[in-house]
Amino acid sequence: MAERIGASSLKVVSRKSLLFFFIMTSVLFIMSWFFVLRSTSRPHFIDHNLLPNSKLFSTLDGSKSHMQKQNVESSFGNRAILVDSEDVEEASETKARNGKEKLVKHDGKKCNRNDEVVLKVFMYDLPPEFHFGLLDWKPSGNSVWPDVRTNIPGYPGGLNLQHSIEFWLTLDILASEFPQASKARTVIRVQNSSEADIIFVPFFSSLSYNRYSKSKPHVKKSKNKILQEKLVTYLMAQEEWKRSGGKDHLILAHHPNSMLDARMKLWPATFILSDFGRYPPNIANVEKDVIAPYKHLISSYVNDNSNFDSRPTLLYFQGAIYRKDGGLARQELFYLLKDEKDVHFSFGSIGKDGIKKATEGMRASKFCLNIAGDTPSSNRLFDAIASHCVPVIISDKIELPYEDVIDYSEFCIFVRTSDAIKEKFLINFIRGIAKEEWTRMWNKLKEVEHFFEFHFPSKENDAVQMIWQAVARKVPAMRLKLNRFERFSRSPPSTDEGLRSIPVPKNFW
Repeated sequence: MAERIGASSLKVVSRKSLLFFFIMTSVLFIMSWFFVLRSTSRPHFIDHNLLPNSKLFSTLDGSKSHMQKQNVESSFGNRAILVDSEDVEEASETKARNGKEKLVKHDGKKCNRNDEVVLKVFMYDLPPEFHFGLLDWKPSGNSVWPDVRTNIPGYPGGLNLQHSIEFWLTLDILASEFPQASKARTVIRVQNSSEADIIFVPFFSSLSYNRYSKSKPHVKKSKNKILQEKLVTYLMAQEEWKRSGGKDHLILAHHPNSMLDARMKLWPATFILSDFGRYPPNIANVEKDVIAPYKHLISSYVNDNSNFDSRPTLLYFQGAIYRKDGGLARQELFYLLKDEKDVHFSFGSIGKDGIKKATEGMRASKFCLNIAGDTPSSNRLFDAIASHCVPVIISDKIELPYEDVIDYSEFCIFVRTSDAIKEKFLINFIRGIAKEEWTRMWNKLKEVEHFFEFHFPSKENDAVQMIWQAVARKVPAMRLKLNRFERFSRSPPSTDEGLRSIPVPKNFW
């Protein structure tokens, strides 16, 4: 009997102990959450004056977040440096649907929640042979720059124009120095490089390639190659390059073949490119570099009163059909579509009245094909936008300008190449798009077209300012790399032989 009483009393004691333990654990858990919530609700006082160029940094809060990204391997090369996690993407979509966050306002007025982004730029005073001298402009006096208030050198037309962003950006920097410059400007030139967010290299590399890439008889090197060699020598001698290793420099190489000789030495800089088609990912990638639009060759469709029924051609393509690499799909699509009654798919070039025919054809078409050529991108996309012809993009590796703030799926249709070349797949898909859906995308094209227009002087959120804003969004990452790189610049030299012998990976930056 005593044993039973003892056992029962032990059970009571153990139950009380467990109950006490449970209650205490619950109380501690609740208290810990109380303190956590209280601490996170406190305002964090940050002196933004301690941040370099804090005005620039404060204006970047509205740009799309790059949080929670993970390194991945992918066949997309330059694209696959960083990829958004699914959770972040889903959350962004939910916010957009609820109207709580709008990264792009397609109201014809604003593409950013911020009223102004000011980017401070230091531009090298390179000799004219690198920039306006390539346009046969000759300086007068000591200045290496034309007075853009009274004398703007002419830029050659034709295909040269599509890669002319170097011309427009340089003009915009020069114009920012004058008191009468537009208040809507995005960039300001500074004379002290230590005050700058970015160091601009004014080499008209695309024009140099287009005009001077062929060697003259009995001459070993072309003028284009010589200029690239001179540029490398010049930059390597500058204190600004030595200080940062080029990581805060901006170099224009919009033509896929421009800078082919110099890029292997200048790759730490940020490149402005049309795509990554001829660049290995350790030289150029979406994390480091900026994709800029081509300048469209077809004139803008002003006062477009067309509609779904007044555009008789369903699908339009005119250009080179037989290409290499990713462009092999062009010839396969040609054979699949050439006999469709409401499809225009033919060879065409800029020669003779090619631009006139393309203008008429695109404006009379509901959808315009943009198929990869020798490289993933082409000017055809931007001609289609200017013509309000809904682009159908068949280019798996294409990169698009300012895609971090613009949702192209609102006014473009994307089709995987593997699907597009299946018999009847593409034509059936396009025929299945309803009039209402096409009209919605057509209206959206008219709202966003100004993002792809180049002007001088630049206008609010035109292509020039959009490119500068894309550059500004790269600046915080540049700062991070530079600050990390300079951690030990003022520290005493290490006496640890083991640390000194650790090699830095080639693609560390």
